[in-house]
Amino acid sequence: MRVGLEIDIDAVESYFKENIDNFSGSITVTQFKGGQSNPTYKVEADNKAWVIRRKPPGILVPSAHAVDREYRILCALQQTDVPVPKAFSLCMDKNVLGTEFFVMEFLNGRVFWDRLLPDMTTNQRMKIYDALNNGISTLHGVDANEIGLDTFGKSGGYVDRQLRRWGRQYLEADDERIPEMDNLIGWLKDHNPKNQETSIVHGDLTLNNVIFHPSAPDIIGILDWELSTLGNPVADFAYQAIQWRIPNHLYGGLGGINLENLGIPTENQYLASYCQRTNRDRISDWPFYMAFSMFKWASIHYGIRVRRKAGTASGISSSHKKDSARPYAQLAWKQVTEFGLD
Repeated sequence: MRVGLEIDIDAVESYFKENIDNFSGSITVTQFKGGQSNPTYKVEADNKAWVIRRKPPGILVPSAHAVDREYRILCALQQTDVPVPKAFSLCMDKNVLGTEFFVMEFLNGRVFWDRLLPDMTTNQRMKIYDALNNGISTLHGVDANEIGLDTFGKSGGYVDRQLRRWGRQYLEADDERIPEMDNLIGWLKDHNPKNQETSIVHGDLTLNNVIFHPSAPDIIGILDWELSTLGNPVADFAYQAIQWRIPNHLYGGLGGINLENLGIPTENQYLASYCQRTNRDRISDWPFYMAFSMFKWASIHYGIRVRRKAGTASGISSSHKKDSARPYAQLAWKQVTEFGLD
C-alpha cells in the first residue's frame, strides 16, 4: 500500500468477519495501481478475493469521491444486462478504515491500459472496441425508473451542471490559471444545446475502466462509477470518443494512428455503431459535445494536478506525474477553433 493510503489490516479483517458472507481465514491486502480518484484494494483470504474501494483521506472537493453513489448504482445495475461486479457491503462509518468505503466482487479478467492493444490481432481489436461500444450503448438503454434510480440525478440540464461542477473545481483551486480553460468555460456556456436527452450515464467509461473476460473479447465488469448520475447520454458517449482526437503521445490517445491497419474503428465508424445501437440517425451538435468532453477531461487532469500537489492523488501512473492539464486544455480549445465554432 502506498504511503498515506494505507489501511488497517486488522480493521479490515474484523469488518469482513461481521459483514461479508462466507468469509474465513487470515487476510492479505494489496493496493491496485489504478484508482486515480478512490483508492482501491484487493483483499484475499482462503483462496477467495474481494475489492475495497474507499474515499481518499485529506481535504476533498465537495460531493466528489462519492463511494455511496457507486455502491448504489452497482446494486441497481445488477438487475440489468450492464456487466458490473456484485456489491456486497457499504460502510459510511469513517472510524472503521478512516474514510467511507464499500466492498465488491473481485473479477478475474483483463484490463487494457494501452488503447492500441499491441498484443491483440486486428480481429481481436475490432471485437474489443465493439464490446466497449456495446457496453456504453447498453447502459444508455437502461430505464432508470425501472431499477429504482429515478432519484439518482436530475432530468435535464446535465451539461449546465457539469460545466458548473468542473468549472468551479478549476476556478476555485489555488493553482495556476490556464487561458484556454477560461476561454472554454465561456464558450461552452454560450453554445450549450437546448434539447438534451436523459439516461443513466457513467461519466468515465473508457477502455481502462472495464474488465474483459480472461480470454474472450467480452466485458465482464464496468468499473469506476464515481461520476455516474442521470445525464446526457450523448455527452457520456462523446467523453469516451475523445480518445480518437487525443494524440498518442498524450495519454496514449488514438489520434494520428493508422487505425485501419490495427483493426480499430475510426471515430466515424465508432460513432455510427453507437447511433445504430441506440436507434439514432445522427447526433446533432457533435462538435460541441467533443469540445465539452475535452474540457471535462482537462478539468479532471487539472484536479489531479491539484491533488498531486496536495499529496492526496491516489494513483501512481506516470502519465499523471507530469502536468497534463495545460496540453489537454489547449487541445480542448483547439476543438473549438479548428472547427470554426468560435
